[in-house]
Amino acid sequence: MPQLTLPSVSLNYQFEGDPAAPTVMLCNSLSSTLAMWDAQVPALVGAGYRVLRYDARGHGASSVASGPTTIADLAADALALLDHLGIARVHFCGLSLGGMTGQWLGTHHASRLLSLSLCATAAYMGPADLWDQRIAAVASGGMAAVADATINRWFTPASQRRLPAEVARIRDAILNTPVAGYSACCAAIRDMDQRDTIAAIDLPTLVLVGADDPSTPVAAAELIHQRIRGSHLHVIPDSQHFFNVEEPTQFNAALLGFLRDVA
Repeated sequence: MPQLTLPSVSLNYQFEGDPAAPTVMLCNSLSSTLAMWDAQVPALVGAGYRVLRYDARGHGASSVASGPTTIADLAADALALLDHLGIARVHFCGLSLGGMTGQWLGTHHASRLLSLSLCATAAYMGPADLWDQRIAAVASGGMAAVADATINRWFTPASQRRLPAEVARIRDAILNTPVAGYSACCAAIRDMDQRDTIAAIDLPTLVLVGADDPSTPVAAAELIHQRIRGSHLHVIPDSQHFFNVEEPTQFNAALLGFLRDVA
């Protein structure tokens, strides 16, 4: 896959679809890779979109940046990738950490976006001690120290039984996430508070959440929906944090329906 080398980090990215089509940019969650979107790409390409997905810094085949990371840094990476590729505007879709990046882009760089889809995400995720504990856990025990708990937050017990291959693949991605990359992004989430600033977003916005998500619950999605004027809230039943993998048909239908409305 191609790589973009920036002063502080290199970004791994991948294109699918017609180069002349409108671009949907997909941004991954904490401790995952661009492969988390495998079930969305065929649906988006089939509907007439070009798909740009990439590994956030410190994840997948992207490098770990030296020094601390902020949500602003993650948003700057996305903008640098768009600049490098000569893409003026995209439909941006991010899940969890990717949705936090999307909130920053929508607030500070709305001119680069055609629409914003915020999936399984939050504007604030305290308390800080939670993130400090996770950073300490992986520092002493590696990513294996958080893998099982992460899977249990991401997938319902029924989905874990129903989708063993998909869950195993995503668990491998968690285990292969560099500890330094994971820890830096945990700190970025810990230090983030976008609850007030997102009220400035004036873009077509979809807020998507799994009904049983314990990480970024429906209440967090409702707060975003309430703060972003004109946004649409869609709750997918019987799903948790990785609802794009658990319920891809429902997720894809909601996302494509929104994109059609925007068009």
